[in-house]
Amino acid sequence: MSRTATSTTSTALSARQLWTRARGAALVLALVLVGGLALATLRSSDAHGALDPRSADPNGSRAVAELLKARSVDLTVATTLDAATAATGPDATLLVTTPDLLTRSQQATLHRAMADSTGRTVLIGAGRPSLDTLAPGVTSSLSTPVENRAPSCTLAAAVRAGSADLGGERYRTAPGTAADSCYPSDGLPTLLRLPGPGTADTVLLGSPDILLNQHLDQQGNASLALQLLGSRPHLVWYLPSLTDASATADSPEDGTTGGFLSLVPSGWLWGALQLALAAVLAAVWRARRLGPLVTERLPVALRASEATEGRARLYRKANARDRASSVLRTATRTRIAPLLGVPVQDAHSADRLLPALSARLPGTTADPPHLLFGPAPADDAALIRLADQLDALEREVRTS
Repeated sequence: MSRTATSTTSTALSARQLWTRARGAALVLALVLVGGLALATLRSSDAHGALDPRSADPNGSRAVAELLKARSVDLTVATTLDAATAATGPDATLLVTTPDLLTRSQQATLHRAMADSTGRTVLIGAGRPSLDTLAPGVTSSLSTPVENRAPSCTLAAAVRAGSADLGGERYRTAPGTAADSCYPSDGLPTLLRLPGPGTADTVLLGSPDILLNQHLDQQGNASLALQLLGSRPHLVWYLPSLTDASATADSPEDGTTGGFLSLVPSGWLWGALQLALAAVLAAVWRARRLGPLVTERLPVALRASEATEGRARLYRKANARDRASSVLRTATRTRIAPLLGVPVQDAHSADRLLPALSARLPGTTADPPHLLFGPAPADDAALIRLADQLDALEREVRTS
């Protein structure tokens, strides 16, 4: 038997094919990296957040801070609760920009500092999460748009300032509570002053617009801001932050939850959910079937011997001798059945095929039951012998 040498074709992808497939992902990764570097560069600049007295951005408060310094008001910027309470004294005004950001334990600590102080505390945009602790007896109602509003009260600072841009949170006091209610919206004030013991008092501002750089020069915003924050010689400007170590001091019974997800804004979680849903829909769209599979003509003619040889290599690689022997026996039975007068549909029935074969070859030395319906070969050598014996049996049937 002669063996014909066959050439093998590599199925490995070329460098150009790899780049064609990977360039899309590489482009997306590059855009993400460039965007991250850009954000990091912007974050590392001198810009600060909203209501920051060091920020000259439209939403910063550097303008009012400079005006207060010109009026000889000493300004201290605090980013932690400990620093804010330590700087607060009897001659100081404590401004809390986002009191709702404080945890329960932070609010309790701040309230104790407010009670011990004879100065002024100004809370910006305080809502339901912080009013129960920082301003007992005061509740918030539905917020209102920021508009130019008249004072409509007898508070000296508001009367001198006149109309100002106020809105946001609206406040409601318990019956019998002494308070100055100014700049009302639908009967509820957006500026509320609660007198405390001695010279202490608490001012609730529904919105921060009168302190922002972009609104300071409008109406009586500057006058009202300077009077509320400049009544004491020292001002502590407290910017609450989630990075404050005191924010982690809450215990589980405080009703707060920790972990990474608690720090993620709800909008990001909803965005991630929408992206996941879009990915699922895209996968369903790409995996859908438009109809049954159709045959397609091959671009080149493929010789039957090459297909057989390739299939044999796959069987050998998988050690599928049982499958290979089954294919050989099935093909032999299918070919000799018509020669023996057995219908093709009965070619694989031992009860129909073997009696016809014994009648056709009564003196054969082969073992037809073992050859045609026997077990799988134990090794490759046995499989080759089986193929040779089946070939010899078929030739014997044809020549008998």
